[in-house]
Amino acid sequence: MKIGKYSFGIGDRFAHQGIAQINAIIKAKKLGIDIIPVWNKSNREHINVHSLPVDTRIEANAAVNSCRWKNNYFVDADHINLSTVDGFIDCSDFFTLDVANYIGKEITTYKLEAFVENNKKYTGELFIPGISEPFIVTRDLIYQTAEKFLYATSEAGKIYNYIAKKKGADNFVTEVSMDEINEAQTPIEMFFILSALAQVGVPLQTIAPKFTGRFNKGVDYIGDIHQFANEFEQDILVIDFAIKEFGLPDNLKLSIHSGSDKFRIYPVISKIIKKYHKGIHIKTAGTTWLEEMIGLALSGDKPLKLVKSIYNKGLKRMDELCAPYTTVINIDKSKLPTTEEIKTWTGDKFANSLRHIQEHPDYNLNFRQLIHISYKIAAESGNKYTDALKKHSEIIGKQVTENLFERHIKRLFNL
Repeated sequence: MKIGKYSFGIGDRFAHQGIAQINAIIKAKKLGIDIIPVWNKSNREHINVHSLPVDTRIEANAAVNSCRWKNNYFVDADHINLSTVDGFIDCSDFFTLDVANYIGKEITTYKLEAFVENNKKYTGELFIPGISEPFIVTRDLIYQTAEKFLYATSEAGKIYNYIAKKKGADNFVTEVSMDEINEAQTPIEMFFILSALAQVGVPLQTIAPKFTGRFNKGVDYIGDIHQFANEFEQDILVIDFAIKEFGLPDNLKLSIHSGSDKFRIYPVISKIIKKYHKGIHIKTAGTTWLEEMIGLALSGDKPLKLVKSIYNKGLKRMDELCAPYTTVINIDKSKLPTTEEIKTWTGDKFANSLRHIQEHPDYNLNFRQLIHISYKIAAESGNKYTDALKKHSEIIGKQVTENLFERHIKRLFNL
């Protein structure tokens, strides 16, 4: 089972926007861009909204049937580990093995020494085709990289083997994720991470490293674009070399866990993947929930009161909501609208403050981040929220399709 060259993670917190998302993918296809949709939803998100993994499969199947989508599509067990994978086994065919929490955990000296021995031929000047300067590789560098990542890659091997025994090795796509941490992985670290993953038999088709810069939830990239471009290009070339060196799948590609909406780096990604004829996986899941809130705000009256109430509760519970996202959130409390201010807002004001159009005078990236992590509060309102989604589906669906197509797909592919 292969993922395809271009794929988008189009997760949906409340499982109501599948058709609107597919409509954006169909628009891209009409312009010659084939994108594989991947519905992704993590165990944490299922817990917060009181849903089950099978609900994501039901939504995806219903959407593709309704839209008569004939191409491949996948359902991603997002950010899973051994403790959470079981509920996803039967209904998922894409598994994101999240091993970020295992980075830096202690591994035995025997395993460290064995890894160094297996990779000692790379010491000295390591020339990777396409990269002008060689990497200077020492035994200490390999050892230190192994100290940092070998436990995590071993854990990835355990998770993969567990899934493979349950589903069969050819019946799912594997991604390895190491992005939700503070420190970026360098291209040479990527090389030895891939060596370690090959060593434990993980046939990953996508890998999500942590890049330099801030990838905060729901807002644009913060960092040095040139440094990102250099890392991204070198990672692509490292992956190409590693595929040949370690026998990894020939379609292995980078995955950007964008936290949604990293528009500043889209032109860089576009230029480099075209230069090397490579694929990309982009996760845009959180965008959907934000567009629901925009659509409800624009619907006025009761739905506007509902979204204001969700924000006000999020403001009171900000510390609780931020806790799981400490590495991917950065909210300036002093720049958040107060409860009193929100009372005076029209639907347009709410929508314009939330919608990711940075040049709009009302846009507020702090407000956007807080809303992004407040979906738990919407879930607590139960049917009140989901009934509003159904009642105002037309205006919400328009926001979802427009955002995914106009602000993501068109920008990434220069359409």
